[in-house]
Amino acid sequence: MTIEIKKFRFKTIIGILEHERITPQMVEITLKASYHYQKEFVDYVQICNLIQKTMQKEKFFLIEDALLALKEKIFLTFPQITSLYLKIAKPTILENAIVSLSNSWQRDYQVS
Repeated sequence: MTIEIKKFRFKTIIGILEHERITPQMVEITLKASYHYQKEFVDYVQICNLIQKTMQKEKFFLIEDALLALKEKIFLTFPQITSLYLKIAKPTILENAIVSLSNSWQRDYQVS
């Protein structure tokens, strides 16, 4: 099975510029997570809550650090997830562009 979450938007403090450390800005999350379904599903609401709470609590300076922290938390919280694609976009940071970073990971081990 694969869960896809697109255009999950919320405001948070993220970035290294002075105004980014003061004023929350919109971020947009895209996630794709594969897992083996065996009578235990992966709750997409819990995934969204985990992402939003983590980002708002940690107030990351770099998107790279946010991606890595979210990967660790998602794999830890949802052991049935076997692969993960995650993208964090800043849709309002530039007037004429949406900037984002993304990465994909395979779980290093199989959880039984």
